[in-house]
Amino acid sequence: MRNKKSIKYWADDDKPREKILQKGSQALSDVELLAILLGSGSANQSAIELSRSILNDVSNNLNLLGKITAKDLMKYSGVGLAKASTILAALELGRRRKQEEVLQQKIIKSSQDVYDYFQPILGDLSHEEFHVLFLNRANAVISSKLISSGGTTGTFIDIKLVMKNALENLAQSVIIAHNHPSGNAVPSGNDIEVTKKIKNACEFFDINFFDHIIIADKSFYSFADKGLI
Repeated sequence: MRNKKSIKYWADDDKPREKILQKGSQALSDVELLAILLGSGSANQSAIELSRSILNDVSNNLNLLGKITAKDLMKYSGVGLAKASTILAALELGRRRKQEEVLQQKIIKSSQDVYDYFQPILGDLSHEEFHVLFLNRANAVISSKLISSGGTTGTFIDIKLVMKNALENLAQSVIIAHNHPSGNAVPSGNDIEVTKKIKNACEFFDINFFDHIIIADKSFYSFADKGLI
């Protein structure tokens, strides 16, 4: 069977590298694109077969692939540090490109805008991070700040640090956002308590508390949309 045969013996139209030059990157499957990054397979697998194995293990879901670590990749025969680094670098470039596209629209009008801003930053993380977005009177983004980074189930939030940065940025409004690596966007009791504390602190300084967004892969939870702010 052809899939047991080395790629170098395939017809040029079927070889991923030749195919991307002849037909463009959009003509390639996810398996073929990953095979190009791998460059080669192992003694028992072609690059295509190795790529297919990796994608099968993440349910052919590119969002799950984005969460994979170098250690995870190097468990596969034929994947060493160089290949794992290449894949992680490509995934990071994709994230950065998406974030740059979002940054071109810096006016925040809805919870969807907040999600679009933070999803490229938080969506693929395997640990929790807590960020704050600072807006001016026109709801334009002044800056954003990583407040804390924690484990897979939580991170400590310093309310004083949130307000310190809001005051230093002369923010008219603030938005807080964090991720749930579990994929479940439903807020925890601690999430609700932190939201109340930050809302009260913002009211004291006459700063508008716009929203608290929880990012979970392709979904999100908005406290504002739920009427909880």
